[in-house]
Amino acid sequence: MTAHVVLTVGDPAGIGPELASIALRDREVAAAMRLTVVGPGTCRPEGDLGGHQWHATDGPGTWAMGQVQESCGRAALDALRAGVDLVEAGSGQALVCGPVCKEALHLAGEQVEGQTELLLRWAGVEDAAQMVGIAGNLRVMLLTRHMPLRQALDLVQPAAIVARLTLFDRALRSIGIEAPRLAVAGFNPHAGEGGVLGSEDGDLLVPAVAAARRAGLDVAGPRSADTVFLEGTQGRWDGILALYHDQAFLPLKLHEPGRGMTWIAGLPYLRLSPVHGTAFDIAGKGQADPTNLLHTLHTAAAWVR
Repeated sequence: MTAHVVLTVGDPAGIGPELASIALRDREVAAAMRLTVVGPGTCRPEGDLGGHQWHATDGPGTWAMGQVQESCGRAALDALRAGVDLVEAGSGQALVCGPVCKEALHLAGEQVEGQTELLLRWAGVEDAAQMVGIAGNLRVMLLTRHMPLRQALDLVQPAAIVARLTLFDRALRSIGIEAPRLAVAGFNPHAGEGGVLGSEDGDLLVPAVAAARRAGLDVAGPRSADTVFLEGTQGRWDGILALYHDQAFLPLKLHEPGRGMTWIAGLPYLRLSPVHGTAFDIAGKGQADPTNLLHTLHTAAAWVR
């Protein structure tokens, strides 16, 4: 079966359009899937698309590469909305999102943390879905996403942890992991050392793990964050729940550089995205590395099949 993947270009001033053009010319991509690339017609590469399609959306006629611009934020929003519409209408089996600039989104009128929040809002699943970072066999779900660390730690509560673990278990089963082994990363260094280094692990995480286990989930923790992610790379855990953004993405980006991606578990369609950003510093210079995007596209196609 040939998978049909929808790819949004993201912010036109970043490396997204360049990477999309590379994907459209890639022989292995052509052999594995058909792409519908969504973005301004001004981003479309010249020549034959080799069986792929370009779905043109609104966008500025010209823009400054590598700079934050309201018009590019609006173009990224229009492409994302169109990509979602295509997948929801059955014109694509998976959505892969190119990188956007949060500042440009804000200038365009969307005061959001990023694309994830928009997709959750549009699908009406803000409380029933969450981001998962993937790098090789390391799969990490976030308890909290893009927010100040002080605010994120205030949101570490037992009920939220149990809800995330339940979602994580269900999501992993949906991609073929029949009996997910889960772990919860600790709050404090060494998961609090029995209260010597803070009481939060014992007060918040231990009760949550116990409740999840009573509900039938295979969960361990809290596990010291300086070891649990290494254990994940070694295959001990099928999924790890991280408490805040950097706790998750530091190990993910170090584990397999160029092969990381994010998955929004709980959406009514499959959505993946490379972990890199717009890379404004190299945009338009022909220096963008397509490895991350190509890996994400192939993963989306494989999951569809």
